[in-house]
Amino acid sequence: MPPVAAMQVSIAGYDGKRLQLHAPLSHHINDKGCAFGGSLASMMTLASWGVVSLGIEQADLRAEVFVADSQIRYLAPLFADLDVHAELAPDADWRSFLTTLRERGRARTALIARALLPEGGVATEFTARYVAIAKP
Repeated sequence: MPPVAAMQVSIAGYDGKRLQLHAPLSHHINDKGCAFGGSLASMMTLASWGVVSLGIEQADLRAEVFVADSQIRYLAPLFADLDVHAELAPDADWRSFLTTLRERGRARTALIARALLPEGGVATEFTARYVAIAKP
């Protein structure tokens, strides 16, 4: 997507469960000298979408993935590069998600993403539900 290219987002890691993204602060800086909230929200939305999309691909399924709803909490300003990670929410059942997707052609799951402070801690926390719709 062109906006993602402009954001200079790169994949910092993926272990099969957690996706980590990185972007330079210089492309996301606001008038206060810290990361723009919209950039943080975009990166966490993208990272969470990536977790679901990659998991579906690993299960050898084909589906379109959409964010259904989300909530974001800005806990501290981030004056450094944007490092975001996303993973399934603690109460999400991935096996059930895949079974439902196979059987009904549609499934949803919960995710959590965080933007981390360089000294430790969380700058921003994002929770969301994503929906997958099987491709014919």
